[in-house]
Amino acid sequence: MNRGEIYYADLSPVIGSEQGGYRPVLILQNNKGNKYSTTVIVAPISSRMTKNDLPTHVIIETPFLEKKSVILLEQIRTIDKKRIDERLGVLSQSFMEKVNQAIKTSLDIK
Repeated sequence: MNRGEIYYADLSPVIGSEQGGYRPVLILQNNKGNKYSTTVIVAPISSRMTKNDLPTHVIIETPFLEKKSVILLEQIRTIDKKRIDERLGVLSQSFMEKVNQAIKTSLDIK
């Protein structure tokens, strides 16, 4: 498991507006943490494009996702690796730069 990879994960149960269900997630955690930790930091991906276009959203169109989708970087969360299932693919380093910018916006990092 490496940063920039997309997997299916079971994010339920949730409370309120948290993204839940069995859905794609983007691995955000660094590779050292991915190797040694029993948890992983992820961002959920949604194919519902009706959500408000926020600076913490990154639109993604890739062959390994069924539909045009959005990475929800305002919903970053830590999950147990037992929630992770099938690997779908990996994003390019240049695409991850867009993700990094949205993370900085979400966390107010200059």
